[in-house]
Amino acid sequence: MGLFSKKKKEIQRKEYDASLYKPVLRCSICTGEQVAGFKNLQTGQIEEIGLIRNAEDLQAFLDTYGLDDVEKIY
Repeated sequence: MGLFSKKKKEIQRKEYDASLYKPVLRCSICTGEQVAGFKNLQTGQIEEIGLIRNAEDLQAFLDTYGLDDVEKIY
């Protein structure tokens, strides 16, 4: 272990109410921007959680909420 080595972050699991919310990726057709969030099944509104810039960001979102896959919405 080196003097300047990075500590590994331990992922803290967060939970959401699956009966009220559905995990989604809102994707822009024009710019390709992706935003992870949860869609309210009753109102259809999306609560944004964070911007997905690369595969690591997506994997972090999936790991945080214990998900395997996310639906893309355009």
